Amino acid sequence: QVQLVESGGGLVQPGGSLRLSCITSGLAFSNAVMTWYRQGPGKERELVAHIGTADDATNYADSVKGRFTISRDNAKNTGYLQLDSLNAEDTAIYYCRIDILSGDRWIDYWGQGTQVTVSS
Repeated sequence: QVQLVESGGGLVQPGGSLRLSCITSGLAFSNAVMTWYRQGPGKERELVAHIGTADDATNYADSVKGRFTISRDNAKNTGYLQLDSLNAEDTAIYYCRIDILSGDRWIDYWGQGTQVTVSS
């Protein structure tokens, strides 16, 4: 059974930092790609960052470039999203998504989300 568990969210002041984790089980994490999404209050879900199977294959939404860093530790079956220089616009529920090739098609799995609130 595939499971994705996010953690690391919380309340932080503007300019602060958080590190989100996405711990996976039940799949070959090293063969999967990972994407972080977020959904703010009254907003649609948006892609934040993506990482391929290797650490050097990353891309980011323009709104978070230079402030957020996505990474992965295949030995721990875990992906991360480092959030720095946070501002109120970053307030959202953050979700990790895993896509893995099964036969000739990709299958996606989602975590339950972790709340990030940026407020003074």
